[in-house]
Amino acid sequence: MQFSVTANRQRAFLAAVLVGLAMLSYFLHRTEIKVTFFGSHSESCIKQLAQTEEAFCHSFTGDRIGQRDQSALCTVWAQQRRKKQEMEDILTKLDQQMPSITFRDVKTTTSAKNSKATLLSHKDSYCVGDHLIVRLDLYDHLGKRKRYGGDFLRARVYSPGLKAGASGQVEDYKNGTYLVNFTLFWEGDVRVSILLIHPSEGVSAMWAARKKGYEKIAFTGKFLNGTSEVFTECGFNITTKEELCEYLDERDQEAFYCVKPKHVPCDAFIHLKSNNRPMSYLTPLEKSLFNRSNIGVEIPQTFGNIRVLSCNTLKFIDCHRAGLFKTHLVMDPERNTFVQWKKHGHPFVTKEFYSIKDDHYVPRAIDRVAGGESTAVVLTLGQHFRPFPMNIFVRRLLNVREAIQRLHLRSPGTRVIVKAENIREIYIDPERLGDVHGYPQNLVTRNIFRGLNIGFIDAWDMTTAYATNDVHPHNHVVWSQIVMLLTYIC
Repeated sequence: MQFSVTANRQRAFLAAVLVGLAMLSYFLHRTEIKVTFFGSHSESCIKQLAQTEEAFCHSFTGDRIGQRDQSALCTVWAQQRRKKQEMEDILTKLDQQMPSITFRDVKTTTSAKNSKATLLSHKDSYCVGDHLIVRLDLYDHLGKRKRYGGDFLRARVYSPGLKAGASGQVEDYKNGTYLVNFTLFWEGDVRVSILLIHPSEGVSAMWAARKKGYEKIAFTGKFLNGTSEVFTECGFNITTKEELCEYLDERDQEAFYCVKPKHVPCDAFIHLKSNNRPMSYLTPLEKSLFNRSNIGVEIPQTFGNIRVLSCNTLKFIDCHRAGLFKTHLVMDPERNTFVQWKKHGHPFVTKEFYSIKDDHYVPRAIDRVAGGESTAVVLTLGQHFRPFPMNIFVRRLLNVREAIQRLHLRSPGTRVIVKAENIREIYIDPERLGDVHGYPQNLVTRNIFRGLNIGFIDAWDMTTAYATNDVHPHNHVVWSQIVMLLTYIC
């Protein structure tokens, strides 16, 4: 009995020691996180902290409660380290993308008025969907060609009468030459506008200035001291010998600071406002690049308006098959585009005779597709299955799903888009073809294809919204479906 009591006391003493050590480690751990993110330590110190953290994570392995706490703390620490590294990687990549240029004379910076825009492969007219390529050759104020890039350009095509516009994609060749790619989306006369917002020298100066400090905005904090208000300086980074109030989000390591008012607790912080501080990190020479007359200047063009026509670039190919439901082909050799339509296999319901020689079930047709990133497969099943028991439709969809999975296994880049069936006439033979049969088919389609890497055109929802009530919806409804289809493909 005496031995049992002594052993219990020993266990209690050891437990107290372990708890004390755990609390000390936890305190040191929290301090290390704070120092790691806000201190100015060398790389060797960071490595040492990492080793300390590892030792902390592997201590007290016999204490289950301690294990849970350690696991949570280690997870937080690791997440913060990863986030910090990711942030540094992003900033490094941005530094590499932004120009870094030193200049001594404004005359050597980019001049919009001395530069020129030239239309490549000029034609008398273009078709909707064509691409327009404009070449930019930039020069400085002395008339010398620029030998490096980094200029901040804004490019667009527009038609004022139609109130239509679209931006262009600018490619920088890093030698004073740029190519701007426009897509012609509408018919009519189109204008091109390319503005030099800032020269590359200005972009470089602005980027360097942004990294120099936090002083462009002044924050003023209001603290409540009894019935009186006390105002003090606040900000993200405050250099002072006075005591600071730190407002830290422990989890996300977001911090904000205020100079602590005397005899007022940090918890008395209630309001905050800001003002623009009259200061700049730019030199007088750099500031001269940002006069209003130098911002957003049009680059002269060697061409005028662009005429765009609504012409078909797709040509139909006669496959020499009979009937309305034969396989249809259209091609555009210039754009290397090939489009094929074919009906699905049984049950294809129609009063017209059609050939069954090239008839295949959809899964078999999918299995014949090689696939690739330049291939899109578009499927739609539904209306013709309505007169039959649901098991036929479900079995077909399951087989289609397996065919899609096989296609993506051999060619993951292939785009697959499924178009749901649409609503139709309300009073046409509801027992055989009514939407009361289409609705459960729509639900089954969503369920069976859920989780696949496919696009889904919700024609049921679209035709309900338009209230078309037509098995063959109006052109504007079909056009909306085509737009969604092209969005998935492009």
